[in-house]
Amino acid sequence: MRLASLVLALLIFGFTGCYHGSKPSSIGTPAPDFTIQDSDRSVTLSQLRGKIIVLNFWATWCPPCVEEMPSLVQMQKKMPDRVTVLAISVDDDANNYHKFLKDHSIDLVTVREGGTKTDTGVISPVANKYGTSKIPESYIIDRNGTIRRKFIGPVDWSQAEIVEYLSRL
Repeated sequence: MRLASLVLALLIFGFTGCYHGSKPSSIGTPAPDFTIQDSDRSVTLSQLRGKIIVLNFWATWCPPCVEEMPSLVQMQKKMPDRVTVLAISVDDDANNYHKFLKDHSIDLVTVREGGTKTDTGVISPVANKYGTSKIPESYIIDRNGTIRRKFIGPVDWSQAEIVEYLSRL
């Protein structure tokens, strides 16, 4: 009986502990506005209000980012009237960034904001506003500018659950 009580207590505290803190504090809050100007374009997040935004932080030198990019492009092609992917590269090297976009036929709204590599990832001013220190990292922002989901690591954006979720927003 004592063992069963101990197991039950561990399960209760374990589940509570797993859930506690697992929801990023930014979920349900307004997405921080920003403007990024690179040599190709200027993008201001608030100008995209009224659209569902998938805000993705990435870099050409990041293998998981490169792995994720084709599914972002495909999702954008499948849902062009519903979703806008805004991919922010933290590449410092503009030549590598432009070569990657061309070589991989990246047809997304992309902008480059150089970042600083650290032991734990990369930091750029906009990524820092979002609490992002590792890439890839993505945020789903609803039509009203509220952060609804956060994904850490590469995502297959063609997954039925994600497409369904985006369709319901």
